[in-house]
Amino acid sequence: MYLQQKSPSFLAGAVWPQHSLLRDVIFVLAGSWLIALTAQLSFTIGPVPITGQTFGVLLVGALLGSRRGAASVLAYLAQGFAGLPVFAGGAATTAVLAGPTAGYLLGFLPAALVVGWLCERGWDRRVETAVIAMLLGNLIIYAFGLPLLSRFVGWDQVLQLGLIPFIPGDILKVLLAAILMPSGWKLLQRFQ
Repeated sequence: MYLQQKSPSFLAGAVWPQHSLLRDVIFVLAGSWLIALTAQLSFTIGPVPITGQTFGVLLVGALLGSRRGAASVLAYLAQGFAGLPVFAGGAATTAVLAGPTAGYLLGFLPAALVVGWLCERGWDRRVETAVIAMLLGNLIIYAFGLPLLSRFVGWDQVLQLGLIPFIPGDILKVLLAAILMPSGWKLLQRFQ
């Protein structure tokens, strides 16, 4: 009798299945750099810039799973805290972590964790369930971002400045991430 090795539950692990500390470090750093890269896709319309960051966070959680996705977000935040220009528009200060966008940044961690957890359970294999996972991740980011933004703009303006302008872009990012994940699994199956 032999022990059958459990198949990886996250896409990046299926691409590189040999578990090692080196693999995990590479995954976490690559995830943090993906978030930093997508943060540079940014334009400002108010106190909160429209960026590709949320797309990066959702994708990293889905690709790397809950633990590695969350570790990537922590690495990303640590890089910004250390002064690297990783935040939207190349910002690199602790002021970003204390400003109107701080809540959104803090929400990245549980969002990546939840999206990763759902994707480890197969939610990234079909577009329909991937959309739900990505929407939940996005809602978590707003659940952290909007209350902290309200401290800067007041509750009467928080939806107008911190939610409504972002809905069309967020729908696009959610759909793109939800299409990419099942496509990645299908592509991987072709080459196995």
